[in-house]
Amino acid sequence: MSKKLFVGRLSYSTTDSELEEFFSTVGKVVSAKVIMDKFTGQGKGFGFVEMETEEDARKAVDELNNKELGGRSIVVNEAREQQR
Repeated sequence: MSKKLFVGRLSYSTTDSELEEFFSTVGKVVSAKVIMDKFTGQGKGFGFVEMETEEDARKAVDELNNKELGGRSIVVNEAREQQR
């Protein structure tokens, strides 16, 4: 079962493919999406990565939290359900 992760403090220039490549170093990535501002087309500084297994997700949190991506120290943790 796949597991979704929240990734914060991203550089505004980080792309989906860069995010996917970075996370693929620790496990199988199902999807990687940087959230973009609909008016400027620039990244909002956060995104979501879906890992194939819960084990891969745990490994990503353990190994990639506070690592540098695009010149910034990123935050990686388990995504929470969206509030409505």
